[in-house]
Amino acid sequence: MKMRRGIVAGLLLAGLLAWSAPGASQKKLKVYISVDMEGIGGVVTREQTGPEGFEYEQARKWMTAEANAAIQGAFEAGATEVLVSDSHGNGQSLLLDELDPRARLIRAWPRKLGMMEGIDETFDAVLFIGYHASAGQRHATLAHTMSSRRLFEIKLNGQRVPEAGFNAALAGHFGVPVALISGDQTIIAETRRLLGDIEGAEVKTGIGTVARMMHPSKAQALIRERTRAALMRLEEFRPWRLTTPVTLEITFKWERDAEAAGFLPGVEMVDGRTIRYVGRDMVEISGLLAALLHL
Repeated sequence: MKMRRGIVAGLLLAGLLAWSAPGASQKKLKVYISVDMEGIGGVVTREQTGPEGFEYEQARKWMTAEANAAIQGAFEAGATEVLVSDSHGNGQSLLLDELDPRARLIRAWPRKLGMMEGIDETFDAVLFIGYHASAGQRHATLAHTMSSRRLFEIKLNGQRVPEAGFNAALAGHFGVPVALISGDQTIIAETRRLLGDIEGAEVKTGIGTVARMMHPSKAQALIRERTRAALMRLEEFRPWRLTTPVTLEITFKWERDAEAAGFLPGVEMVDGRTIRYVGRDMVEISGLLAALLHL
């Protein structure tokens, strides 16, 4: 009996060493993380979200810490590669020297794929960190859609979408599902209505235009925990694929912006503030939106 146990133990040890040895085969798990700021725990006013604003440097630290929590949770769940997109403001809000060195980072603008630059069919999962509800939502912290200054509403194939929905459709074009979103309760609910029961990390609770916060360390721990949970149930999630061609409708805040956009080939004026464009896929749609936002 002792000899048999010794043989079994030896076989188990040999298997463990073979698995952990350098160069041993490991199943690929490639994770894409898009990080915005308005949905970060602690962030509640516009004065925190730009370089000239009150607490902007502190908000950058919270943002970087929440990105790191997602990165850490991803690697704990078996990730072999992580790409992070700095998707707020000037695209240079994350503190590079404080970011987990295991991840790569995309910074600055313009980008044809916007907040999803670098996504492709080789990724297995997408995580949205620090996201916010779409313009017009109540009990939502800093709600807007793509541009708080210029845009009011975006529709894809006739369905109104928040930034999370637009970006999920881009990921879906490449066959990649969204597994988690963090932010307030309103964007989590808004995204689940589109994508189903993905994981959500509610790091703050919107109350009108203010929010009830938890301590940053608790928000970061929650993101890390929910990231692990999301990747452990990855097989339950499906890419959000839109039928093609894709119809984009943008409602601007000002008639002047809509009128100028209507000069572009293929762009139709729906009314004084709304344009419509039919593109062959989400990549073409994203390119048009990127041009409109950065010209």
